[in-house]
Amino acid sequence: MPRGYSRERTSVHNLHYHFVWCPKYRKPVLTDEVADRLEHLIEEKADELGLTILRLAIQPDHVHLFITGNPTLSPNKIIQQVKGYTSRNLRDEFDFGLPSLWTRSYFVSSAGEVSSQTIEEYIEAQTGQ
Repeated sequence: MPRGYSRERTSVHNLHYHFVWCPKYRKPVLTDEVADRLEHLIEEKADELGLTILRLAIQPDHVHLFITGNPTLSPNKIIQQVKGYTSRNLRDEFDFGLPSLWTRSYFVSSAGEVSSQTIEEYIEAQTGQ
């Protein structure tokens, strides 16, 4: 198996997603202990979903999350789970003075590279050669 690829029972994959999202009204509330707690909550949810965090950058008014995914979870489901979990917990612990913590929108981009050699190796592996 080429390096960086994961093998499941019925699939071989190498999925990377870059998410960016902001607090409501782009308020700079993600600082100090809020940022630390947010990082911990994102790590908890990623573990629960079976995702690997490659990079996480929390700025006062936005979050960058670069993760490896798996084909059973759509990017929409991943961000829905992460934003819902973190919003619920952070709003219980901190007073932001906002009607909701996150905006409904987000940015997602897929990242990855598949060479023709990798595809050929996969096809050969499927024919039992």
